[in-house]
Amino acid sequence: MTTTQQKIVPQLWFDKEAKEAAEFYCSIFPDASIISSTTLHGTPSGDVETVSFEISGYAFAAISAGPHFRFNPSISFLLNFDPSQNPQASQQLDTLWNALSDGGTALMPLGSYPFSQRYGWIQDRYGLSWQLMLTDPEGEERPFITPMLLFTGDMCGKAEEASDFYLSIFHHTRRGIVARHPAGAEPDQAGTIMFTDFMLENQWFSAMDSAHEHSFTFNEAISLLVYCDTQQQIDAHWEKLSAVPEVEQCGWLKDRYGLSWQIVPRALDAMLQDPAKQDQITQAFLAMKKLDVDELRRLYGEG
Repeated sequence: MTTTQQKIVPQLWFDKEAKEAAEFYCSIFPDASIISSTTLHGTPSGDVETVSFEISGYAFAAISAGPHFRFNPSISFLLNFDPSQNPQASQQLDTLWNALSDGGTALMPLGSYPFSQRYGWIQDRYGLSWQLMLTDPEGEERPFITPMLLFTGDMCGKAEEASDFYLSIFHHTRRGIVARHPAGAEPDQAGTIMFTDFMLENQWFSAMDSAHEHSFTFNEAISLLVYCDTQQQIDAHWEKLSAVPEVEQCGWLKDRYGLSWQIVPRALDAMLQDPAKQDQITQAFLAMKKLDVDELRRLYGEG
């Protein structure tokens, strides 16, 4: 449950550390707080803890559901420190870098790069990846947090196609920046995406292609929850996004690029916060592939 009406919410899959990690992030980020937490019983992973938290108004969901998936840099979170909005942007970037570095690993050291005077890519103590960047104040304003999709391996070269696909599915969309790899930047092929960003449901996302050798690609450790108000919306997103029928379960699907999504009715959050109905609703949605909001409402007593 979030205090915003954010339609697309990243969910972070932890072994046992969802609450601990949420508390850590809320302790180091400005304007961050835990919104809710609950424990679901009788799942395939046993009792699982779910946590909702916000950082600067951006909503995250987290779950402790066993050691099945591990974070990797195929999805990271780009943090925009804009001097035109905050005179202390550079100092706050350094402070947050130091906090995330405690127990973490630098993927690109904090320093000066051609695209930013101050930039670094860090994998924190939980394995989650963050890119901290001092941005050009003369550019178009961007939010503090933007999920970044890194297309590697067999999906390298698909960043533009994938983002066009997502732009065709969602509402309130537009393309932002497009920067392409130049000739002579091997192994990256000229014309593939060095960086692009795009808006879905009034939320910014970004994407890159990388032909360098990587041992990772998208997995279920980070999925994108899409909150829907009606069964019609659930059906439409499910039909367009789902590309791997054998992994469809309890609202989860995987698209043609390997990215995991959860298509869920917004009403489900409130149902799962109700102790009297939580177990019944949990068992009902676990038995579904595509979620049936009318059936869930009937069981909850709204129908």
